[in-house]
Order: sequence, then C-alpha cells, then structure tokens
Amino acid sequence: MPDSVLIFYGSYRSDRQGIRLADYLVRQFRARGAEAELIDAKALDLPMLDRMYKEYPAGEAPPALAELAGKIRRADAFVFVAGEYNWSVQPGLKNLTDHFLEEWYWRPAAIASYSAGRFAGARAGLAWHGILSEMGMVVVSSSLAVGGIGHALDADAQPTGDGGAALERAFPRFADDLGWWTEAARSQRGRRPPPY
Repeated sequence: MPDSVLIFYGSYRSDRQGIRLADYLVRQFRARGAEAELIDAKALDLPMLDRMYKEYPAGEAPPALAELAGKIRRADAFVFVAGEYNWSVQPGLKNLTDHFLEEWYWRPAAIASYSAGRFAGARAGLAWHGILSEMGMVVVSSSLAVGGIGHALDADAQPTGDGGAALERAFPRFADDLGWWTEAARSQRGRRPPPY
C-alpha cells in the first residue's frame, strides 16, 4: 500500500518562490511510490481562523474545510514547506494548520524550510517543530533547509546550482526518515487504537 503524504505550503505572496520546493517534494515523493498531494493554503483560501473545523455543527463547515479534514484524517504523513517571515512562521500556513487538531493526531510530520537568505528558513523550521508536536504529530528528526530558494530550484522546480545539488543529496535521508516513521505509525495504529 503506498504512503499517502500531504505536502502543505502556505505563502500568499504574488511572487512565490517556495512553491518550487513544494512542487519538487510532490514530484520526489511520487517518484518513490507515495501518493503525494500538494495542499496550497492560497488556493484553498480559508478564512482567518474564527472556529476550528470541529467547532462547526455537523454539516455546516465550509466545504473546503470539510474536504481537507477528510484528507488529513486519511493521510499517513505530512510535510510542511515552511517559509520564514521575520524569524518566524508564515501566517497563511499557520492559519491553515490551526483549523484542525485531532485530525493531525498520531501521524509523522517532516519540515522542509526555505528562505531567500542563507539561513534557509531554519528559525521557522525550529518554530514549526514545537507547533506540530503540540498538535499531536511526531516530527521526524531529519529536515530540509533550502537557502537562496530562487537559485536552488528553477521555475519548473528542477534543482540548480550548489543549493539544488545540496537539496538532491539531502532529500533521500529526509524521505527515508519520514517513510520509516510512517510505516511505524501505521503499523501501531493497526495493532492498537490510539489512546485518545
């Protein structure tokens, strides 16, 4: 059974560079046999958080929210493509994530950070680690960090230059780590229901 991996991306900017990393990850996970799907916060255009999905009366949640809740519940694993804004997380991705809680539980997550600068979104990645753990995900230890995002991947999400070469070298371990935890979590859920 192929792993179902949702890849979340959250920039709302008109000139989005990080979408290249999201597209690269979708393509690479599919090449490894996963059923990978991009979840683009801008395309979904969820409202600013007023109430979480679980707080709507049954059948009254916005259709996009209900559909996404189902996808999250069915997924085996998550990848968060995290741009860095002012040493912190992107508001679009955070808003999307905060609409849900129990839907995330008992699955692994991985973080792929990026920025235009040389720190490669590492501070956002660090912030996301705590956020995702608090939301019930097991965050794998391997991460990707892509600096100079506009030069590391071209407009077709193909790796270029030294940054692209570094990404190509780092991706297999990142994917292997997530795959191992995905299998472990699925196996454990099959043996015993989660405690809550």
